[in-house]
Amino acid sequence: MGFDPKTVKRLPTGELLKKVGPGFILAGIVLGPGSLTTSAMMGAQYGYRLLWIMIPVLFMGTTFMLTTYRLSMLTGMPSIHAIRHYYGKTAAGFVGIATFLACMFFTIGNISGIGAGMNLVFGINWKLGAVIIMAAVIFCYFSKNVYNKIEKGIMVALCAMTIAFLFVLIMSGGPDARESARGLVQWKFPAGSLPMIIGFIGSSASLTTGIYGTYLGNEKKWKKQDLFNGVMMTDAAAHIFGVIVISIAIILVGAIVMNPTGATINAPADLAAMLIPVLGDAAPLVMGIALLSAAFSAILGNTARGVVLLNAGVNQPTALDGKNIKIGSMIVLAIGTAICFSYGKSPVQLIYLSNVATGIATPVAGLFITRMIWRKDINRGIKEPRALQICMTISYIFYLFVTIYALVGVVPKFINSIVGLF
Repeated sequence: MGFDPKTVKRLPTGELLKKVGPGFILAGIVLGPGSLTTSAMMGAQYGYRLLWIMIPVLFMGTTFMLTTYRLSMLTGMPSIHAIRHYYGKTAAGFVGIATFLACMFFTIGNISGIGAGMNLVFGINWKLGAVIIMAAVIFCYFSKNVYNKIEKGIMVALCAMTIAFLFVLIMSGGPDARESARGLVQWKFPAGSLPMIIGFIGSSASLTTGIYGTYLGNEKKWKKQDLFNGVMMTDAAAHIFGVIVISIAIILVGAIVMNPTGATINAPADLAAMLIPVLGDAAPLVMGIALLSAAFSAILGNTARGVVLLNAGVNQPTALDGKNIKIGSMIVLAIGTAICFSYGKSPVQLIYLSNVATGIATPVAGLFITRMIWRKDINRGIKEPRALQICMTISYIFYLFVTIYALVGVVPKFINSIVGLF
C-alpha cells in the first residue's frame, strides 16, 4: 500500500464530488434505450408485480462495482490488465473479446433508440435521425478532452431523462403505495416474464459496467487512497442510485398509465402512447426526449467502452484520447449501423433483443473477477472483505443461470434473425 489505510480520512463532500464521475458515465451507459424499453414493458404488462427486481439489481450492481473498484485499487491495475497479470494473456484476450461483443450488441440497440427518439421528436425517418445524432457522437470522440465531454454530455442527458419521467409520474397522480409495497416484497415470476427479467438484470447489473469503471478511474486519476476515503463508495452509490431511481420511475409510469388498458409496446409510438393520458399531444415530444437522451448517453459511453475493453484484452492502449480508441469507435458505429439498418423489424424489438444479449459477458469476466477477490495475495496486509467475497460469489452463480437461459433461448433467435438477412 505504501500507507496505513486506517490513517486515511474521509474526504469532505465537496472534495468527493470533484473525484466522482465514472459512476455517472456508467449510469448513462446502463440507462440506454434497452433498459428504458424493458422497464416500460415490465410496467405495462405486469403492473407493479416486478418492482422486486430492483432489489437484486441493487444487490448485484453494488457488488460488481465495489468488487471491481477494490481489485483495481489493490492491484494498481484496471480489471482486464489485472486478469492478464494473474491469469495470463489468453484469459485477458478472451475477456476483452467477450466484453467487446456484449458492448457491440448494446451499441446496436443504442442506434435504434436514437432513431426512435428522433422520430418521435421531429417526425423524421428513424434511420436518418440516427445518422444525425451519430455525427454529433463522432464529433465528441475526435475532439480534445474526450473524458470530460463524455462525462458532461451523459450528465445532461441523464438529467433530461430523469426530469421527463418524474414529471410524468407526478402528473399521473403517483403510484399506489399498497401495490408498490406488494410488488417489492412478493417475488414472483408472472407467466412469460422471465426473458424480460433476465434482459433487464443483464443490462442494469452488468459486471462489464464495473470493469469499464476501472478504466474510467484511470482517466480520473484515482489513487489507492480513494478506496478508503469514500470516493469508491460514493461513486458506486451514485451509479446504482441513478439506475434504480430512473428505472423505478419508468416501471411505475407503465404500471399506472398502460397496464390498466392492457396496452403493449411493440414500436416507438407505443412508448409515446403510455404518456398520452397524462400529456396529450405533448406525449411524443416528452417520450422522444427521454428516449433520445437515453440513447445518446448510452452510445456516447458504450461505443468507447467496447473498444477500450477490446484493446485492454489484446494489450493495446486504452486512453480515451488515443487515436486507436477514436478510430475503433467509428468502426464499431459503422458496423452497428449496418446491422441495425438491415434489421427488418421494429427498432424497439431490436433494442430489447440486444439488451438480453449483453448479459453474456458477465459470467465470462466474472469467473476471473470472482477468483481474484478471494486471492490472499491481493488482500495481503488488510482485512479480507468477507461479505463482499460472499456477495460476489452469489452474484456470479446467479449470472450463470442468466447466461444459460439466454444461450438456449433468446440469443439464438436473435442471431438467426440477423443471419437470415444475408
